[in-house]
Amino acid sequence: MRWLFLLLLVLNVFYYIWHQQEAPLRAKDVTPLSLYRGSQQDIRLLSEATDSAREKGKPASPDSGCLYLGGFTRQEIALAAERRLGGMDIKFQSLPKDSSDSAGYWVRVAPESRRLVDDLQLLNLSREFNELKHKIMPCEGVAPAG
Repeated sequence: MRWLFLLLLVLNVFYYIWHQQEAPLRAKDVTPLSLYRGSQQDIRLLSEATDSAREKGKPASPDSGCLYLGGFTRQEIALAAERRLGGMDIKFQSLPKDSSDSAGYWVRVAPESRRLVDDLQLLNLSREFNELKHKIMPCEGVAPAG
């Protein structure tokens, strides 16, 4: 038993020395955020932009973000969700699945129909479709499908 302990001890010492021979890690040079200029300084969350618009007395614009529903792994489930949204008189646009994207199938709710989809309806849809996720992202950054 003593020999087994000594063998493990020697192996650990060898392992430690072997890892010390590798190049030492260098600390990265980090540029302070205050040195960045331009549009990068004005990065805000969508909810912050909406809150600041409300504080100024302006209503939040309906185009401040688009609602995306989906994350479905199978196209049949995505089509069933689209039928369900159509039955609720909600206008939507199906987004094609990117072959390199593993995020699944997504549907973009039209900005004029976004007010029809509240938290209660999202909760009911998520109960009906287990894989349902929702995101609010800016509309202008999304290329039109076509």
